[in-house]
Amino acid sequence: MTDRFADLRQTAVDLNVDAVALVPGPNFTRAVGQSFASHERPFVLIVPATGDPAAVVPNLELGSWEQVNFTGAVYDWRDQDGYQPAFDALARDLHIHTIAVEGQVMRVFVHHALKKAMPQLEITDGEKAISGLRMIKTDADIAALEAAIAISERALAHTLDQVRVGMTEAEVEAILVGRLFAEGAQGLAFDPIVAAGDNSARPHAHARADYQIKPGDALLLDFGARKDGFAADITRTVFVDHVSDEGRAVYETVLAANLAGFAVTRAGVTAHQIDNAVIGVLEASPYANRIRTKTGHGLGRDVHEAPYIMRGNHEVLKAGVVYTNEPGLYEIGNFGVRIEDDVLITTDGCRSLTTFPKDLMIIGKT
Repeated sequence: MTDRFADLRQTAVDLNVDAVALVPGPNFTRAVGQSFASHERPFVLIVPATGDPAAVVPNLELGSWEQVNFTGAVYDWRDQDGYQPAFDALARDLHIHTIAVEGQVMRVFVHHALKKAMPQLEITDGEKAISGLRMIKTDADIAALEAAIAISERALAHTLDQVRVGMTEAEVEAILVGRLFAEGAQGLAFDPIVAAGDNSARPHAHARADYQIKPGDALLLDFGARKDGFAADITRTVFVDHVSDEGRAVYETVLAANLAGFAVTRAGVTAHQIDNAVIGVLEASPYANRIRTKTGHGLGRDVHEAPYIMRGNHEVLKAGVVYTNEPGLYEIGNFGVRIEDDVLITTDGCRSLTTFPKDLMIIGKT
């Protein structure tokens, strides 16, 4: 029988620890095939390098946990009894001295429960290695990403058709979110960014309910649907009614940087090399002082995951990696432009999973 946790066991071996621990989140979902929420009740999966796995499971989750067909020991606990006895029972049965955890996901109180049950336990951060197991996407992963992206692009097309001068950013956001679910989204990848005019110069802006879109405004939409556990992440910047000469020049510069990223992307390239090509275009332009971000980040079950496409990251990227190519230029008090595509690295180049047009678009003409 295939060992569903074989890669996690190998990770424990590679990290020279006795076991790895996962808590609800993308790695946990990947391992057990079902999503569980992270809340005030500790929920931990322990996978040792050798031997049977074990799990500390809130009693109220037992019915759902049975659906994952877990064959290891289960230590459940009820709210009225507290969770520490479950961790203590785990410690008596599972003789480990070192464990790697997800440093960006595991919460402090879970760490403390493990240490209280096993005072001599050495806990190390295995985030990079554990999350790294998700970096190379399977065919099923890519299909889920493509489905999420297709939903997002249909929602974007519908939304842009509705935008008119005088609408607020919040109104546009409401149309976008409603359409995402109408097109089949199972959730939002993240809270959308809908920003017009000077707000578009804030890379992580929030939609305003008191700003009415004006003729000539840049309108930036950064958003994504979630489908089958995977997230899309798309940004398009359009202009409303008309575009100024400056707006056109900035847009064409960002587009050139985006295309430069595609030109260098292939299996064997480093994240540093991609970012260097993309940012190099922006640096060579008259708008170099408007650079505020790196090229992008990995995309999958998490919206932001490894690899991070930035200078100084000399990690060699393999076929199957998906990352965001999202150069931007932003001038506070004026406007910003970002163009973002989701890119699959292949053996002989790359393929854009995003297909929405990137030519400068003027919408809502009066």
